[in-house]
Amino acid sequence: MLRVLTSLLLAAPLVAHALCTSDDVPPVHTLVERFTSADCLACWRAPSPARAPADALVLDWIVPGAQAGGPAVAGPASDDALERLAWLHHRSPATMETVTSRRAGTPARLRIAHGEAFNDYVGVSMELQAPGSEAWHAWLLLVEQIPAGAEGSPVARNLVRKVFRPDAWAKPRRGAGPLAETRSMQVPRATRPDRVRLVSVLQDGRGRIRAITQTECHE
Repeated sequence: MLRVLTSLLLAAPLVAHALCTSDDVPPVHTLVERFTSADCLACWRAPSPARAPADALVLDWIVPGAQAGGPAVAGPASDDALERLAWLHHRSPATMETVTSRRAGTPARLRIAHGEAFNDYVGVSMELQAPGSEAWHAWLLLVEQIPAGAEGSPVARNLVRKVFRPDAWAKPRRGAGPLAETRSMQVPRATRPDRVRLVSVLQDGRGRIRAITQTECHE
C-alpha cells in the first residue's frame, strides 16, 4: 500500500489538480476552531458566526450532541472533535464554542501534500524537517472546503472530516533526521472529493504551536 501511495503522489503532477501541497502557501499565524454541537442546527445556519482575525485559518468541527437521532449538521458528528476539545482542555459545548490559538517560537518546517481521491481514499504525506530529538504532536486534518450557501451554511467553512495523528512523532528520538508519513486517508461519505484539502497543526513538547499548514491545489 505504501508503494502504491508513493507512486500516486509522485505521478500526480502529470494531472491537473492532482497534487495539492503546502509549498509556497503563506504561513498561518492564528488558528480559530469552531466547535458546533450536532444538536444546534441554528448554530450551523447562523449568518454571522464568531468573528476571526483577518490572517486566521478557521476550522469547523461537529461535536456529537446529547439528543439521540438529533438534526444532522452537514453530516455525522465526529468523536475526533471530542478528542480535539479534550486536547484543548475544553468541554463539549451545548451550542457552539470558539477556541483561538496562535503560533509561537521558531516556525517548524512542515510540508504536507495530497493527491486526488480514488475509491474513497486520498494519498497524503507529511514531513517535518530538522525535528531534533524532542517530541512533536501533529494533527493532520482532512477538511472539506464548503462554500457559502452549501450544506445549509450561509458562510464558507473548512469542515474537519477526518483526523490522523502520528504516534511515533510524539516519542523522543536520538536521530535528528526528518520525520515523515505517507499513508491513505478515507474520504467520509457525504464529502465532496473535489473540495478536500489538508491542514496540519504541529505542537512541540512544550505545547507551543510551531506550524499551522494548509494545502492549495494548482494546475
